[in-house]
Amino acid sequence: MCGIAGYTRFHHPEGDESALHAMGQAIFHRGPDAGGVYLDDQVGLCHRRLSILDLSEAGNQPMFSDDERYVIVFNGEIYNFLELRAELEKAGHTFRSHTDTEVILKLFAEHGEQCLSMLNGMFAFALWDTHTHSLFIARDRLGKKPLYYYQTENRFAFASEIKAILALEDIDKTLDHEAIHDYFAYQYVPDPKSIFARIRKLPPAHYMTINADGIHVQRYWSLSFANVRQQSEEQNTADLKSLLEDVTSKRMISDVPLGAFLSGGVDSSGVVAMMSQASDKPVKTCTIGFDDEAFNESEFAREIAQLYKTEHHEFTVHQNVAERLEQIVGYFDEPFADPSLVPTYFVSELARKAVTVAVAGDGGDEMFAGYEKYTTDDIENKLRARFPLALREKLFPKLAGIAGKLPGTLGKKAKSLLTSLSQTPGMGFYITNSQMTDEEWQSLVTPELQGKLGSYHPSENTLRFYNECDGEDHLSKILYTDINTYLCGGILVKVDRMSMANSLEVRAPLLDYQVAEFAASLPGEQKYKQGTKKYLLKRVFEPFIPDSLLHRKKMGFSVPLDAWFRGELKPLAERCLLAPNKGLHSVFRVNAIERLWKQHQASSHNHGAILWSMLIFQLWHERYCSDD
Repeated sequence: MCGIAGYTRFHHPEGDESALHAMGQAIFHRGPDAGGVYLDDQVGLCHRRLSILDLSEAGNQPMFSDDERYVIVFNGEIYNFLELRAELEKAGHTFRSHTDTEVILKLFAEHGEQCLSMLNGMFAFALWDTHTHSLFIARDRLGKKPLYYYQTENRFAFASEIKAILALEDIDKTLDHEAIHDYFAYQYVPDPKSIFARIRKLPPAHYMTINADGIHVQRYWSLSFANVRQQSEEQNTADLKSLLEDVTSKRMISDVPLGAFLSGGVDSSGVVAMMSQASDKPVKTCTIGFDDEAFNESEFAREIAQLYKTEHHEFTVHQNVAERLEQIVGYFDEPFADPSLVPTYFVSELARKAVTVAVAGDGGDEMFAGYEKYTTDDIENKLRARFPLALREKLFPKLAGIAGKLPGTLGKKAKSLLTSLSQTPGMGFYITNSQMTDEEWQSLVTPELQGKLGSYHPSENTLRFYNECDGEDHLSKILYTDINTYLCGGILVKVDRMSMANSLEVRAPLLDYQVAEFAASLPGEQKYKQGTKKYLLKRVFEPFIPDSLLHRKKMGFSVPLDAWFRGELKPLAERCLLAPNKGLHSVFRVNAIERLWKQHQASSHNHGAILWSMLIFQLWHERYCSDD
């Protein structure tokens, strides 16, 4: 795993080697083992290396093709590189290293952009063609590895993280107002935007070609839900089991110590079980726990660790979050408010003490329908079928208002469902999952920001993918939407930044694109069946996980936000939220923030989630916009 960066010099006399070294230093944590640069009259490339395969200097980058026509900087792992290498050797190619990087070089020389369809892995790479004077940049199918780029009329730069782009001189740091609204709705900034107006993300499954004439962006893969498998449930179970065994074993190839994240949930437990079956020595496992038992899953992880006799490591997050939070948030170059970033950082820090590569269970929920929000599909569809849209549009908002006055979680869920039912299915899905309702936004936002936003609404990000999905049923459409928004913009960003902050590579077998295609082809009732989420995946894991764990209520990687804001985060939050500032107070009215704060401290309301989003935004703003 590595970090990459670079720039073109077609129309702008971008910096010299010192600028490349500054970009590399900004992402040093992504690759502390080695670094290198390449510079000619038209392009500059930078690489930071975390050595995983072929630890010799032969694996250092930038790497050149045999004829020195191509130069590449690569971040990621190609899991089928040995098969691809064997095919290339049969065709007469010879290799100077044992890296997957050299395989990409030779594949591109043979097949150009078509090589992307042959690669199975997580990657972002930039390849410079010294003959055609064009820069080719690509990102993996599901967006596991990041790629940001800066574009103006005469400048172009790219990097694994925004901070490397900001290391260049005179970068325009104007904020994107739509992205600010997106952040508070989603807890992250969805692709292809970033928080900065001039910096964008190359979307997953896309490549771009940059030359003196301009930039061309092209999609090379999309996940289809149109072709539903006709095989029996038993056959699908057997096929999925075989596929998971294969993709898991491929992710265990490493020249450095390898282990696994073990949360105690179904997905990570299943992955650890399969790793144990494929390994002739104990798997190293790492678990994070909390003092608050309502959020602590370590006992369940311990049960799996004992069952498979793993070399188990545990760490409990005591009340010490405040002193580390500013450091942790600093690894995100734009506001990112998924609170599970905290335990993800700590489990990565713990794992790095024992291993350099960790295998994780990420992706199972999004691929196989593992969240509670997917289980409302039947209820919502039945109610939509029973009540015509005209009646729902007229009646259900009033019923939602009444439900919202009910105490506790029940009232909140009922209001969300009724509000969702008053809308189209796609808009209903957005409302159900938005982290801040329109009502809350309007009660907080400053008139100045609302005026700049005009008619913009964050639901555009959800509706674009919901309507784009080629599946016919609602479940397929919301899974496709989550895979293209929440998975790549939220979960994968969190895991990448928190693991790479600790120079740790994380691999996720359930996010193999073949697993994604298999899951997309399953009929809906084999993903969510009679109240059972991830039905077929659980059937595969049944022989490996005790029933008490396989079917227990999902906890998720949650943290006690409400208690934190009344306890250890209170001093930091009071400084960030209530003291005069140019960040948060340009987004929300001061008196509205104070109202939420007082209600939360009085325990008349729990506003932990909204307060957390505000706190993260202000901490980010102080770090990245303090000179504005």
